[in-house]
Amino acid sequence: MNQYELKEAFVSGKRVYGTLISSPSPKMAAEIAKTGVDFVFIDTEHMPLDRSMMSWICQGYSAKGIAPIVRITSPNPYEATVAIDAGAAGVVSPYLETIEEVNALRGAVKYRPLKGKRLQEVLAGREQLSEKELAYLKQYNDGHLLILNIESRFAVDHLEELLDMPDVDGVFIGPHDLSVNLGIPEEYDDPLFEEYVEKIITACRKRRIGIGNHLSTTKEKQVLWAQKGMNIILWSGDILRFVQAMAADVNEMKTRLGDEAEKQDAAVIV
Repeated sequence: MNQYELKEAFVSGKRVYGTLISSPSPKMAAEIAKTGVDFVFIDTEHMPLDRSMMSWICQGYSAKGIAPIVRITSPNPYEATVAIDAGAAGVVSPYLETIEEVNALRGAVKYRPLKGKRLQEVLAGREQLSEKELAYLKQYNDGHLLILNIESRFAVDHLEELLDMPDVDGVFIGPHDLSVNLGIPEEYDDPLFEEYVEKIITACRKRRIGIGNHLSTTKEKQVLWAQKGMNIILWSGDILRFVQAMAADVNEMKTRLGDEAEKQDAAVIV
């Protein structure tokens, strides 16, 4: 699925499926294409991926018809342009809470190469672009997706104004940080956590904005939220799945041979 198809799915509510990718192996894209995923999530916030490696991964998956979505390290418009230049179909900004942050990212993702004072005047509504300029910028930035990472009580409590900003295409919930910010760390079954997730789903679908949640503990949660309207299914990741499968296999052999099995840690959630 390319970025245009992904955008249409966000708007229509069609479910799309993706996973977190960290490996820059050129073989990985070809193998992941066999899984049926529509997009891959490339996390530069928590993973040590430099600019060259990020671009390699983006270009490889794009070539296989899988849209690469990059999470930058902060709500920084300059980082957003780096991700777009690397080949990202969409940019996810972590821990975003204010309309000022959304506005700055709009400029980076939807108005390039307009910069500086004039861009600020346009974003503030104090200057209108000509039809010629609007057409050029629309064509230049065609297919670039702006996705907000909602990870705090403050962001959810002000979600309506964030989502009413123009050019927002989707929302990824950060379940771990949201649970901590709500005072219920990793208590994903807590009614308060469920309440906040449902608030986000409702607000996004009302505006025909894509909504997803990267929670890799149980598939049941992802299915439940999808049934409530979540249409971006972001599940697990290459490192996590390798560790889970390898640990299970090694421990099975240890147990059958009478050796002590290792205790497995809980799933990593980002």
